[in-house]
Amino acid sequence: MNGPHDLGGQHGLGPIAPEKDEPYFHAEWEKRALGITLSCGAFGAWTLDESRHARESLPPPIYLSASYYEIWVRALETLLKRHGFITQAELDTGHMLEKGREPKRVLKAEMVAGVLATGGPCDRPVDRPPRFAVGQTVRTKNFNPKTHTRLPRYARAKVGVVEAVQGSFVFPDDNAHGKGENPQWLYTVVFDAGEIWGEGADPTLTVSIDAWESYLERV
Repeated sequence: MNGPHDLGGQHGLGPIAPEKDEPYFHAEWEKRALGITLSCGAFGAWTLDESRHARESLPPPIYLSASYYEIWVRALETLLKRHGFITQAELDTGHMLEKGREPKRVLKAEMVAGVLATGGPCDRPVDRPPRFAVGQTVRTKNFNPKTHTRLPRYARAKVGVVEAVQGSFVFPDDNAHGKGENPQWLYTVVFDAGEIWGEGADPTLTVSIDAWESYLERV
């Protein structure tokens, strides 16, 4: 989808100003927000891609004015309501009012280190060879879906060169919407700066993206 999260190349938002020696958390509540989000994710009711799409779907005024972990919490509220764990009335009152859905599993304290160490691998086998090869020139497709996609706006309808075939992975555009993992080959594609940014771009720069196979077409 084209949303407030897709900021690549957008003007008027000011420079990026990295914070020197930035801490992991800027307030105690952010630690709790991270913990609650990970714990609820362990319920097994939604995928990482659905979680990401919930954040992207926040209204632009909210998304652009919210801090990083506030975006996480707001998206989590959406997911918990969508999957029947809480109601809007319970959010409004801050109290449980009725028995909600039972989670498939509960992340207990002694399980956290192991779960975090394992992560969430999303590489999957596919039964066909990659369509594109290293060194091949390709063009990204031009589409603007209302649903989730990992192809950024600035890299659509652009010509680049395949730099690497990364393997086959869960296709997030489908997985975010309950359509299954449907794995595809994933490629690193490199673009000249002029192809991405046009006239006046620094000719010494290149831009790389990881693109699923269905994003690409032959030139």
